[in-house]
Amino acid sequence: MLKYKCLVLDHDDTVFDSTKDIHYPVFMRALNELRPGMKMTFDEYNLACFDPGFGEYCNDVLKLSEEEMEFQLANWDNYVKEHIPSYYEGFDKILKKQKSEGGLICVVSHSLSDNIKRDYIESFGLTPDMIFGWDKGDGYRKPNPFPLEEIMRVYNLKPDELLMVDDLKPGFDMAKKCKVDFACAGWEKTTPLIKDFMKKNCDYYLETVDELYNLLFSDEKKSNK
Repeated sequence: MLKYKCLVLDHDDTVFDSTKDIHYPVFMRALNELRPGMKMTFDEYNLACFDPGFGEYCNDVLKLSEEEMEFQLANWDNYVKEHIPSYYEGFDKILKKQKSEGGLICVVSHSLSDNIKRDYIESFGLTPDMIFGWDKGDGYRKPNPFPLEEIMRVYNLKPDELLMVDDLKPGFDMAKKCKVDFACAGWEKTTPLIKDFMKKNCDYYLETVDELYNLLFSDEKKSNK
């Protein structure tokens, strides 16, 4: 019997190794056009995505206009369409077992839904049961609780039947609003501020993908606290 009927996954730097080679450089290319002369290190980009979150950073810190947001999104989408990221070793085994035992796999991400679907089909030969991507709009993206609330509504699930796995704070905030267990994907982030926050506050802090497999399919839930 599955401990979590529904596995809810972030996309970038959780299942797919994509930020360093795709999202960061393509955003820097857009930023060079929109804010010439502005520099941003990889760690600074990660911290902005962590808190306040990518959308909030663009809107509230960079104060991108609607036209500028459309430019950076189109620039991003055009690049991502031509580049499929590699997944972290071990996720093929996790997804196969979750589905073979009758579980659900949903994705809540700031990537675009079509690109998420493509990556899953190309890498794992499956389509997630539900996808909530950037294109859903402000009120429907994490940290807004809508994605988890909608998953629970559609599949008639209780909060303790879901596990949210993410590497950044917007996913954590969304899970806490819904009283859903949260596991931090700690196999990519090395920024001390992010690691320290996640270790102190998450239900589970996982250093490897194998630890996620054991959490999902071993006999007992073991809290990080």
